[in-house]
Amino acid sequence: MADIIQKDGTWAFDGDALRITPGREKNVGLLRRELGELVVPLRALAGVSVEQGRKSGRLRLRLRDGADPLLQATAGRLTEPHDPYQLVVEPDRYGVAEYVADELRNALLLEGISPGPVDEYLLPGPSLPVSASAGDGTASFDGERVRLEWNWKTEESKASAGPRTIPLADLTGVDWQPAAGLENGHLRFLVRGAPVGVPPKHDPNAVELWGFRKDPLMALVAAAVQARLPHPSAAREEAGRIPAQRAGEQRAGDDDHDTLLRRLRELGELHRDGVLTDEEFALAKQAVLKRL
Repeated sequence: MADIIQKDGTWAFDGDALRITPGREKNVGLLRRELGELVVPLRALAGVSVEQGRKSGRLRLRLRDGADPLLQATAGRLTEPHDPYQLVVEPDRYGVAEYVADELRNALLLEGISPGPVDEYLLPGPSLPVSASAGDGTASFDGERVRLEWNWKTEESKASAGPRTIPLADLTGVDWQPAAGLENGHLRFLVRGAPVGVPPKHDPNAVELWGFRKDPLMALVAAAVQARLPHPSAAREEAGRIPAQRAGEQRAGDDDHDTLLRRLRELGELHRDGVLTDEEFALAKQAVLKRL
């Protein structure tokens, strides 16, 4: 057993998994406290580092791409107080931090675990049901459907339709963006067939975030949904087939103007959702535009 106990939290490694428990100090982010204890299996780890500073240091954990739905949903945008994979370390505990890091590195080496991406989630995501209220609404998820409810700060353009329920089967992804500077953030649910490019304040599938204290909790809802969507590895495999499928459809002679415009929108959604790479999107888009 290798462990380190700090005000920021506790990391304990038993050889098979790293148990991360958040601390109770005020500087521990609300998201970390709500997320609670995490059990990270050894095979989900890609590496660990120790950073030493004059006043404090950091233990930083790096997970394999695709191992954690929370990291997938937040795309590296979690700020320090809310990131469960870094631990503030006091200078007199640097030796202990190095020991824990060495134990993790040695275990990864002995087990021959690759730091490369995985093709399935190795962490379960937040417990269900999960709900968060922030910005202009409340987002809830029970494992089968997302429910969005609006508050008095919601723009009339989306509040007028009332609460919204979206079945999981209708979702292609989630997009969580924290507020940064003067730019508002959002939690947007990507729905098949929904218009693209609608600002979050007017989008009935999005909650707009303004950078307030509870905003990070929306990432829990995003992660819970992400954990129950197809793994990104499946999307990458599908991306290799889509351009050929599109080309075959185009050669079939269906060159109706409205159909081609709809196809452009679909390509845009696939690109935005990460199914198509920039290059694949450009090639497929060019092929459609030639037939307009």
